Amino acid sequence: MTNPYRELPSIDRLLSDERVAELTERFGHDTVLDLARAVLDEQRATIESTGAMPADGVVELLLSRGSLLEDLLVPVINATGVVIHTNLGRAPLARSALDAMQRVSVGYSTLEFDRESGGRGSRQRHLADSLCRVTGAEAAMAVNNNAAALLLALAALCDDREVVIARGQLVEIGGGVRIPDVMRQSGVELLEVGTTNRTYVGDYEAALTEQTAALLRVHSSNFAMIGFTAEASIEELAGLAQRRGVRLLDDVGSGALIDTRQYGLAYEPMVQESVAAGADVVLFSGDKLLGGPQAGIAVGRREAIEAMERHPLARAMRMDKASIAGLIATLRHYQLGDVAEAIPVWRMIAAPIDQLSRRARRWSRACGPYGAAISGQSTVGGGSLPGQELTTMVCAVAPPDGDADALTARLRAETPPVIARISDGRVLLDPRTVDAREDRQVELTLAKVLGLVWLRDRVD
Repeated sequence: MTNPYRELPSIDRLLSDERVAELTERFGHDTVLDLARAVLDEQRATIESTGAMPADGVVELLLSRGSLLEDLLVPVINATGVVIHTNLGRAPLARSALDAMQRVSVGYSTLEFDRESGGRGSRQRHLADSLCRVTGAEAAMAVNNNAAALLLALAALCDDREVVIARGQLVEIGGGVRIPDVMRQSGVELLEVGTTNRTYVGDYEAALTEQTAALLRVHSSNFAMIGFTAEASIEELAGLAQRRGVRLLDDVGSGALIDTRQYGLAYEPMVQESVAAGADVVLFSGDKLLGGPQAGIAVGRREAIEAMERHPLARAMRMDKASIAGLIATLRHYQLGDVAEAIPVWRMIAAPIDQLSRRARRWSRACGPYGAAISGQSTVGGGSLPGQELTTMVCAVAPPDGDADALTARLRAETPPVIARISDGRVLLDPRTVDAREDRQVELTLAKVLGLVWLRDRVD
């Protein structure tokens, strides 16, 4: 009887296999050696428990485990139709932002260096001018995300005092982060006013005490409340704050710097409007409707912003040099007025339906008898404009075997992965959220996963 242990290759023989050698070139000798030892230990354990050699060959098993060494963070083609897709990295960046980020990353920069004096400078000064010009604020700063900006504002301006907020604005945002939890972590006392659906300025005023530091308004993010509703306007809240000598903090969330209604969407609170109304601090994201790198931005009155800059938390939350450069480059397009052409988020939102229709038809032709171009709906996503949809045209694919889940899995397994969605048993791919330069790749991938060799050749 053959001893199954004798069928196991030695470490040297395993590492000398051509396919394993390729793995070693990519990930290094020591990494693959450790993996090979683990695979052999696993095979020995199987032999010990079953008395037989495992069905899978050792090399094949090692190569399979080697796939776990691949980078998990890779580019994908977003064909979901969700413009600001949180799970897929939110806003794709403008070419100018990418160029700026590369320029300051390949060598040294003036991140915290004052060229005039030759001494230390502030990284916030690079952003402040651009943010103030675009928003009309007296002062500005940025940290690494908007939840951090809110936490910093509360900690720096309201610590150990009361902050009044409408009950209907105690929302949970992405990743299970809840506004009440953020507020408590900052050291403030939370005072809820009004009801879930209706809150008036009088409700805020009735709650004010000697211990009140601020009124807080928070964007509702991922949901919309309709029907029998009421809320105090930013102008009413600003007037109350000024009369009673408390601060007004306004978290507008998505960072809308242009009027969304010009694209057929509902109104989204604009940063400039809150600044003009008199909010002490306006907080918003850099990587949503603004269309830049991840950031939490605070603009407003100079005294309030400077207090935030001095707080110890500001250092823990600061942005890196590449993100600062990318945000400045993105903001420049708002000054130039070419947002819809230069910033991908707005270019996608503004995409004309006839252009989307042509692309969807091309994609569907690559699917042979399984594809069709049909009308569909895109969404803005990222907690912006909840419930709002944009009319689009999509490529709808009927899976040959009827298994839509399996087809989307095959699309995700390709390089680059193509991320689609499922509706009524069909796989839908929306060109609105795909760069036109990726169309050929989408067509080739569709033909491949559908097994249409003859069509794939034609696409080539």
